[in-house]
Amino acid sequence: MRPIKSLISIEEAKKIIDSRVVPVNRYEAVHLSEATGRVTAESVHSTLDIPPFDRAAMDGYAIIAQDSFGVSKQTTTRLHLFGKIHAGEVPGEKVSQGTCLQIATGAVMPEGADAVIMVEYTELEGNEVVLTKPVYPGENISRAGTDINKGALVLEAGTVLKPAHIGSLSAIGLDAVKTYVKPGVTVISTGDEVVPPPRELGGGQVYDVNSYTTASLLTQNGAEICLRGPCKDDPEAIVDLLKDEDADVVVFTGGSSVGERDILIDALESHGEVLFHGIAVKPGKPTLFATKGQQLIFGMPGYPASCLSNGYMLLVPVVRKMAHLPDLVKRTKDLPLGQRVVSSVGRHQLLTVTVEDNVAVPAFKESGAITSMSKADGYIEILSNVDLVDKGEIVKVTFF
Repeated sequence: MRPIKSLISIEEAKKIIDSRVVPVNRYEAVHLSEATGRVTAESVHSTLDIPPFDRAAMDGYAIIAQDSFGVSKQTTTRLHLFGKIHAGEVPGEKVSQGTCLQIATGAVMPEGADAVIMVEYTELEGNEVVLTKPVYPGENISRAGTDINKGALVLEAGTVLKPAHIGSLSAIGLDAVKTYVKPGVTVISTGDEVVPPPRELGGGQVYDVNSYTTASLLTQNGAEICLRGPCKDDPEAIVDLLKDEDADVVVFTGGSSVGERDILIDALESHGEVLFHGIAVKPGKPTLFATKGQQLIFGMPGYPASCLSNGYMLLVPVVRKMAHLPDLVKRTKDLPLGQRVVSSVGRHQLLTVTVEDNVAVPAFKESGAITSMSKADGYIEILSNVDLVDKGEIVKVTFF
């Protein structure tokens, strides 16, 4: 048993980690159907006008606007209807004074016409259209290039793709876009007692929780996940596993504490450079961070609540920065605390809470209870120099 002798603050831990994070600069072409949430690796310019032609913006009739001047419900005029234009067709007829063509929304404007009168302001009588309202030149027409001009910047490099961006790319004829490769994260559970579900449990064994919660959290924040393990409590086995591991980030869940079998520290000291082991935070003190070249290696606590809470604080910022994603915008709300909480001076505490009737009620049970997180709406932070937060005191709830 080797107790952790010195702890660093959570702020210092974040600074050390951030100083070693390098955004991924590899890129790949991704089909638009799979590109939402990805980050563009280059700027995109249009090679054509959008729309590529003058088109009708409404269902109605393509006319010469001057034919409608002075028209009202009391003073109507009639135009000769001599054909129809559907979307996707190229009109062969020309509109002349006193004539019109029926036209569908999105259809190419015919030569000679300079306006579309909506069908609501007309009456059809045989092959004549009665106009009951005037229109001005250009009314209800979408001109070529009014949405996107040829050569215009459509998306800048570094854009996080949303559905509307995908629409813009498809509008200019693309079916794929160059994006940064997602940072690769390998999640490895450790411990002779850890069993992947649904394998039957033996005596003293528990199901692997941390791999799945960590993988889910990091997938949600832009990582490409590989699950490995469980790995036995053997430093040589851990080192052998790491030798062929080329992921950008490796996350061990468990094995970072101080028991006889918590040997991750030994394996990582022989494999790379350990930058810290132990953070003054509750829960999650036995957290370890090491590097090998640009590869980042984390040893996360084995208790599920500790592992997941430190995942939010430490791992999420790492993968988002690597993935070129912006910092996560956290939703917060100031609420009264539902009961008195005693904290440990010297340790920054993250206390999970549920929100009931606009009151923050502590939800934390113990570090080993995943329901401390799964049933919580968010958490409050109790600073390291605070030992007591009283019932009714206003606290800032950060929502998951």
